[in-house]
Amino acid sequence: MMIQVTRDLLHRLPKAELHVHLDGSLRPETMLELAAEYGKRMPATEPEALREYMHVQDARNLVDYLARFEVTLSVMQTADALERIAYELAEDLANENVRYAEIRYSPVLNAREGLPLTETVDAPLRGLLRAERDFGIRTAIIICGIRNMEPETSRDLADLTVAYKDRGVVAFDLAGAEYNYPAKKHKEAFFMVINKNMAATIHAGEAYGPESIHQALHYCKAHRIGHGTRLFEDPDLMQYVNDFRVPIEICLTSNVQTRVVSSFAEHPLRRYYDAGLVLSLNTDNRLMSATTVTEEYWRAHQHLDFSWEELVDIAQMGFQSAFMHRGEKEAMMEKVREEIQALGAA
Repeated sequence: MMIQVTRDLLHRLPKAELHVHLDGSLRPETMLELAAEYGKRMPATEPEALREYMHVQDARNLVDYLARFEVTLSVMQTADALERIAYELAEDLANENVRYAEIRYSPVLNAREGLPLTETVDAPLRGLLRAERDFGIRTAIIICGIRNMEPETSRDLADLTVAYKDRGVVAFDLAGAEYNYPAKKHKEAFFMVINKNMAATIHAGEAYGPESIHQALHYCKAHRIGHGTRLFEDPDLMQYVNDFRVPIEICLTSNVQTRVVSSFAEHPLRRYYDAGLVLSLNTDNRLMSATTVTEEYWRAHQHLDFSWEELVDIAQMGFQSAFMHRGEKEAMMEKVREEIQALGAA
Protein backbone atom coordinates (compact mmCIF):
# COMPACT_ATOMS: atom_id res chain seq x y z
CA MET A 1 0.00 0.00 0.00
CA MET A 2 1.36 3.40 -0.99
CA ILE A 3 1.34 5.71 2.04
CA GLN A 4 0.87 9.40 1.32
CA VAL A 5 3.56 11.53 2.93
CA THR A 6 2.27 14.51 4.91
CA ARG A 7 3.92 16.87 7.36
CA ASP A 8 1.69 15.46 10.10
CA LEU A 9 2.80 11.91 9.36
CA LEU A 10 6.46 12.97 9.41
CA HIS A 11 5.84 14.82 12.66
CA ARG A 12 4.55 11.60 14.22
CA LEU A 13 7.42 9.52 12.84
CA PRO A 14 9.88 8.67 15.67
CA LYS A 15 13.16 10.34 14.75
CA ALA A 16 16.76 10.71 15.89
CA GLU A 17 18.68 14.01 15.69
CA LEU A 18 22.43 13.42 15.49
CA HIS A 19 23.68 16.82 14.33
CA VAL A 20 22.26 19.82 16.17
CA HIS A 21 24.24 22.68 17.70
CA LEU A 22 23.16 23.98 21.09
CA ASP A 23 24.28 27.53 20.25
CA GLY A 24 22.35 27.44 16.97
CA SER A 25 19.03 26.29 18.40
CA LEU A 26 17.83 28.85 20.95
CA ARG A 27 14.31 30.21 21.25
CA PRO A 28 14.23 33.94 20.39
CA GLU A 29 11.98 34.59 23.40
CA THR A 30 14.62 33.05 25.66
CA MET A 31 17.40 35.06 24.03
CA LEU A 32 15.57 38.31 24.76
CA GLU A 33 14.83 37.33 28.36
CA LEU A 34 18.44 36.34 29.00
CA ALA A 35 19.73 39.48 27.28
CA ALA A 36 17.60 41.61 29.59
CA GLU A 37 18.78 39.66 32.62
CA TYR A 38 22.48 39.88 31.74
CA GLY A 39 22.53 43.33 30.17
CA LYS A 40 23.34 42.13 26.65
CA ARG A 41 22.25 43.90 23.48
CA MET A 42 20.24 41.97 20.90
CA PRO A 43 19.85 43.01 17.23
CA ALA A 44 16.04 43.11 17.68
CA THR A 45 13.67 43.68 20.59
CA GLU A 46 10.73 41.47 19.57
CA PRO A 47 10.85 37.67 19.26
CA GLU A 48 9.66 37.49 15.65
CA ALA A 49 12.03 40.25 14.53
CA LEU A 50 14.89 38.48 16.28
CA ARG A 51 13.88 35.16 14.73
CA GLU A 52 13.93 36.78 11.30
CA TYR A 53 17.35 38.34 11.92
CA MET A 54 18.83 35.05 13.12
CA HIS A 55 17.44 33.13 10.14
CA VAL A 56 20.37 33.21 7.73
CA GLN A 57 18.90 33.62 4.25
CA ASP A 58 21.68 35.45 2.44
CA ALA A 59 24.93 33.88 3.60
CA ARG A 60 27.77 34.24 1.12
CA ASN A 61 29.48 31.16 2.53
CA LEU A 62 29.92 29.09 5.70
CA VAL A 63 31.98 31.77 7.46
CA ASP A 64 29.23 34.34 6.87
CA TYR A 65 26.66 31.87 8.22
CA LEU A 66 28.71 31.25 11.38
CA ALA A 67 28.84 34.98 12.24
CA ARG A 68 25.32 34.84 13.75
CA PHE A 69 26.61 32.61 16.54
CA GLU A 70 28.20 35.58 18.29
CA VAL A 71 24.66 36.75 19.07
CA THR A 72 23.56 33.50 20.68
CA LEU A 73 26.85 32.98 22.50
CA SER A 74 26.51 36.37 24.19
CA VAL A 75 23.66 34.96 26.32
CA MET A 76 25.23 31.54 26.89
CA GLN A 77 27.89 32.47 29.43
CA THR A 78 26.25 31.37 32.70
CA ALA A 79 25.30 28.01 34.14
CA ASP A 80 21.64 28.96 34.50
CA ALA A 81 21.42 30.05 30.86
CA LEU A 82 23.07 26.87 29.59
CA GLU A 83 20.82 24.66 31.69
CA ARG A 84 17.70 26.46 30.46
CA ILE A 85 18.74 26.47 26.79
CA ALA A 86 19.58 22.75 26.84
CA TYR A 87 16.28 21.93 28.54
CA GLU A 88 14.28 23.96 26.03
CA LEU A 89 16.04 22.42 23.04
CA ALA A 90 15.28 18.93 24.32
CA GLU A 91 11.66 19.98 24.87
CA ASP A 92 11.41 21.34 21.31
CA LEU A 93 12.86 18.11 19.95
CA ALA A 94 10.55 15.92 22.02
CA ASN A 95 7.57 17.96 20.82
CA GLU A 96 8.23 16.76 17.26
CA ASN A 97 8.74 13.13 18.28
CA VAL A 98 12.51 13.09 18.30
CA ARG A 99 13.22 10.16 20.59
CA TYR A 100 17.00 10.50 20.74
CA ALA A 101 19.25 13.54 20.27
CA GLU A 102 22.98 14.16 20.37
CA ILE A 103 23.48 17.85 21.08
CA ARG A 104 26.84 19.41 20.28
CA TYR A 105 28.68 22.58 21.20
CA SER A 106 32.17 23.82 22.10
CA PRO A 107 32.46 24.52 25.85
CA VAL A 108 35.34 26.98 25.42
CA LEU A 109 32.91 29.36 23.70
CA ASN A 110 30.75 29.35 26.83
CA ALA A 111 33.66 30.08 29.17
CA ARG A 112 34.51 33.54 27.81
CA GLU A 113 33.25 35.32 30.92
CA GLY A 114 34.86 33.03 33.45
CA LEU A 115 32.51 30.06 33.72
CA PRO A 116 34.64 26.98 34.59
CA LEU A 117 34.89 24.46 31.75
CA THR A 118 33.40 21.71 33.91
CA GLU A 119 30.34 23.86 34.57
CA THR A 120 29.89 24.48 30.84
CA VAL A 121 29.23 20.73 30.64
CA ASP A 122 27.50 20.14 33.96
CA ALA A 123 24.89 22.85 33.35
CA PRO A 124 23.60 21.55 29.99
CA LEU A 125 23.64 18.03 31.40
CA ARG A 126 21.37 19.16 34.24
CA GLY A 127 18.97 20.67 31.72
CA LEU A 128 18.98 17.57 29.54
CA LEU A 129 18.43 15.26 32.51
CA ARG A 130 15.39 17.29 33.57
CA ALA A 131 14.08 17.18 30.01
CA GLU A 132 14.53 13.42 29.87
CA ARG A 133 12.42 13.08 33.01
CA ASP A 134 9.78 15.55 31.83
CA PHE A 135 9.44 14.57 28.16
CA GLY A 136 10.76 11.03 27.77
CA ILE A 137 13.42 11.97 25.22
CA ARG A 138 16.89 10.47 25.48
CA THR A 139 19.83 12.83 24.98
CA ALA A 140 23.62 12.98 24.91
CA ILE A 141 26.31 15.62 24.39
CA ILE A 142 29.04 15.83 21.75
CA ILE A 143 31.90 18.21 22.61
CA CYS A 144 33.34 20.17 19.68
CA GLY A 145 36.84 21.31 19.00
CA ILE A 146 37.10 24.29 16.64
CA ARG A 147 39.24 24.12 13.50
CA ASN A 148 40.59 27.67 13.69
CA MET A 149 41.67 27.33 17.31
CA GLU A 150 45.05 26.01 18.37
CA PRO A 151 45.49 22.21 18.58
CA GLU A 152 46.25 22.69 22.28
CA THR A 153 42.68 23.90 22.82
CA SER A 154 41.38 20.82 21.01
CA ARG A 155 43.47 18.65 23.32
CA ASP A 156 41.98 20.41 26.35
CA LEU A 157 38.50 19.74 24.98
CA ALA A 158 39.43 16.13 24.29
CA ASP A 159 40.47 15.83 27.95
CA LEU A 160 37.10 17.27 28.92
CA THR A 161 35.32 14.77 26.66
CA VAL A 162 37.12 11.84 28.25
CA ALA A 163 36.40 13.16 31.75
CA TYR A 164 32.68 12.94 31.02
CA LYS A 165 32.72 9.47 29.48
CA ASP A 166 29.63 7.55 30.66
CA ARG A 167 28.42 10.77 32.31
CA GLY A 168 26.44 12.18 29.40
CA VAL A 169 29.14 12.99 26.82
CA VAL A 170 29.40 10.42 24.04
CA ALA A 171 31.77 11.82 21.41
CA PHE A 172 34.22 14.47 20.21
CA ASP A 173 33.78 16.60 17.09
CA LEU A 174 35.64 19.21 15.07
CA ALA A 175 33.57 22.13 13.78
CA GLY A 176 34.12 25.58 12.30
CA ALA A 177 35.47 26.93 9.01
CA GLU A 178 37.10 24.17 6.93
CA TYR A 179 39.09 26.21 4.40
CA ASN A 180 42.71 26.66 5.55
CA TYR A 181 42.03 24.76 8.80
CA PRO A 182 42.73 21.08 8.10
CA ALA A 183 41.50 18.40 10.49
CA LYS A 184 44.91 16.71 10.62
CA LYS A 185 46.21 19.59 12.77
CA HIS A 186 43.92 18.27 15.51
CA LYS A 187 44.63 14.56 15.16
CA GLU A 188 46.24 14.30 18.62
CA ALA A 189 42.97 15.36 20.24
CA PHE A 190 41.13 12.62 18.36
CA PHE A 191 43.74 10.07 19.35
CA MET A 192 43.19 11.00 23.00
CA VAL A 193 39.44 10.40 22.69
CA ILE A 194 39.56 7.24 20.59
CA ASN A 195 42.35 5.84 22.79
CA LYS A 196 39.80 5.92 25.63
CA ASN A 197 37.32 3.97 23.49
CA MET A 198 35.06 6.92 22.79
CA ALA A 199 33.43 7.97 19.52
CA ALA A 200 34.34 10.73 17.08
CA THR A 201 32.51 12.65 14.37
CA ILE A 202 33.90 15.49 12.26
CA HIS A 203 32.37 18.25 10.16
CA ALA A 204 33.92 17.55 6.77
CA GLY A 205 33.14 18.01 3.09
CA GLU A 206 30.82 20.90 3.87
CA ALA A 207 32.77 23.97 2.78
CA TYR A 208 35.78 22.10 1.42
CA GLY A 209 36.31 19.14 -0.88
CA PRO A 210 36.49 15.40 -0.25
CA GLU A 211 40.11 15.67 0.89
CA SER A 212 38.66 17.13 4.11
CA ILE A 213 36.62 13.94 4.55
CA HIS A 214 39.73 11.89 3.79
CA GLN A 215 41.58 13.61 6.64
CA ALA A 216 38.65 13.15 9.02
CA LEU A 217 38.57 9.43 8.33
CA HIS A 218 42.23 8.53 7.90
CA TYR A 219 44.07 11.04 10.10
CA CYS A 220 41.49 11.51 12.86
CA LYS A 221 39.68 8.14 12.63
CA ALA A 222 36.18 9.63 12.72
CA HIS A 223 33.31 7.16 13.13
CA ARG A 224 30.78 9.49 11.46
CA ILE A 225 31.00 12.45 9.09
CA GLY A 226 29.06 15.67 9.58
CA HIS A 227 27.60 17.00 6.31
CA GLY A 228 29.78 15.10 3.81
CA THR A 229 28.14 17.13 1.06
CA ARG A 230 31.09 16.98 -1.32
CA LEU A 231 31.90 13.31 -0.81
CA PHE A 232 30.56 12.42 -4.26
CA GLU A 233 33.44 14.36 -5.85
CA ASP A 234 35.75 11.45 -4.95
CA PRO A 235 34.05 8.21 -6.06
CA ASP A 236 36.82 6.06 -4.57
CA LEU A 237 36.44 7.68 -1.14
CA MET A 238 32.66 7.43 -1.41
CA GLN A 239 33.06 3.70 -2.06
CA TYR A 240 35.23 3.44 1.06
CA VAL A 241 32.62 5.27 3.15
CA ASN A 242 29.97 2.93 1.78
CA ASP A 243 32.02 -0.25 2.26
CA PHE A 244 32.85 0.59 5.87
CA ARG A 245 29.32 1.86 6.60
CA VAL A 246 30.47 5.26 7.85
CA PRO A 247 27.29 7.24 8.64
CA ILE A 248 26.84 10.67 7.06
CA GLU A 249 24.96 13.34 9.05
CA ILE A 250 22.98 15.16 6.35
CA CYS A 251 21.81 18.77 6.95
CA LEU A 252 19.79 19.76 3.88
CA THR A 253 18.61 23.27 4.72
CA SER A 254 21.94 24.36 6.17
CA ASN A 255 23.78 23.21 3.03
CA VAL A 256 21.50 25.30 0.82
CA GLN A 257 21.90 28.34 3.10
CA THR A 258 25.69 28.20 3.09
CA ARG A 259 25.69 27.70 -0.69
CA VAL A 260 27.41 24.35 -0.49
CA VAL A 261 24.67 23.32 -2.92
CA SER A 262 22.66 25.64 -5.14
CA SER A 263 19.25 24.20 -4.26
CA PHE A 264 17.53 21.35 -2.43
CA ALA A 265 17.08 19.54 -5.74
CA GLU A 266 20.86 19.65 -6.31
CA HIS A 267 21.71 18.13 -2.92
CA PRO A 268 23.52 14.77 -3.17
CA LEU A 269 21.26 13.14 -0.55
CA ARG A 270 19.34 11.24 -3.24
CA ARG A 271 22.57 10.09 -4.89
CA TYR A 272 23.93 8.93 -1.54
CA TYR A 273 20.76 7.07 -0.62
CA ASP A 274 20.53 5.31 -3.97
CA ALA A 275 24.19 4.27 -3.62
CA GLY A 276 23.40 2.63 -0.28
CA LEU A 277 25.21 4.97 2.12
CA VAL A 278 24.26 5.11 5.80
CA LEU A 279 22.50 8.46 6.33
CA SER A 280 20.61 10.53 8.86
CA LEU A 281 18.62 13.75 8.44
CA ASN A 282 19.40 16.58 10.85
CA THR A 283 18.76 20.28 11.46
CA ASP A 284 22.30 21.57 12.16
CA ASN A 285 20.94 24.82 13.65
CA ARG A 286 17.21 25.08 14.26
CA LEU A 287 17.31 28.86 14.75
CA MET A 288 19.69 29.95 11.98
CA SER A 289 18.10 27.54 9.51
CA ALA A 290 14.51 28.12 10.70
CA THR A 291 13.91 24.40 10.56
CA THR A 292 12.94 21.28 12.49
CA VAL A 293 13.77 17.62 12.04
CA THR A 294 10.27 17.12 10.65
CA GLU A 295 10.87 19.90 8.13
CA GLU A 296 14.12 18.29 6.97
CA TYR A 297 12.24 15.06 6.24
CA TRP A 298 9.51 17.03 4.46
CA ARG A 299 12.06 18.80 2.25
CA ALA A 300 13.64 15.47 1.33
CA HIS A 301 10.18 14.33 0.23
CA GLN A 302 9.27 17.55 -1.59
CA HIS A 303 12.52 18.27 -3.38
CA LEU A 304 14.19 14.87 -3.74
CA ASP A 305 11.13 12.66 -4.09
CA PHE A 306 11.74 10.48 -1.04
CA SER A 307 8.87 8.09 -0.37
CA TRP A 308 7.46 7.17 3.03
CA GLU A 309 9.34 3.86 2.98
CA GLU A 310 12.61 5.60 2.15
CA LEU A 311 12.12 8.22 4.88
CA VAL A 312 11.35 5.47 7.39
CA ASP A 313 14.59 3.78 6.30
CA ILE A 314 16.52 7.01 6.91
CA ALA A 315 14.87 7.46 10.31
CA GLN A 316 15.92 3.96 11.32
CA MET A 317 19.46 4.56 10.05
CA GLY A 318 19.57 7.60 12.33
CA PHE A 319 18.95 5.43 15.37
CA GLN A 320 21.39 2.80 14.10
CA SER A 321 24.10 5.48 13.78
CA ALA A 322 23.67 6.79 17.33
CA PHE A 323 26.67 6.85 19.66
CA MET A 324 24.90 4.56 22.12
CA HIS A 325 25.81 1.22 23.69
CA ARG A 326 24.58 -1.63 21.53
CA GLY A 327 22.09 -3.20 23.95
CA GLU A 328 20.44 0.13 24.70
CA LYS A 329 20.34 0.97 21.00
CA GLU A 330 18.66 -2.33 20.12
CA ALA A 331 16.03 -1.81 22.82
CA MET A 332 15.29 1.70 21.54
CA MET A 333 15.12 0.52 17.94
CA GLU A 334 12.64 -2.20 18.83
CA LYS A 335 10.30 0.43 20.28
CA VAL A 336 10.83 2.62 17.23
CA ARG A 337 9.97 -0.23 14.86
CA GLU A 338 6.75 -0.89 16.76
CA GLU A 339 5.78 2.78 16.54
CA ILE A 340 6.52 2.91 12.83
CA GLN A 341 4.46 -0.20 12.18
CA ALA A 342 1.55 1.38 14.03
CA LEU A 343 1.88 4.52 11.90
CA GLY A 344 1.80 2.48 8.71
CA ALA A 345 -1.36 0.71 9.83
CA ALA A 346 -3.13 3.93 10.81
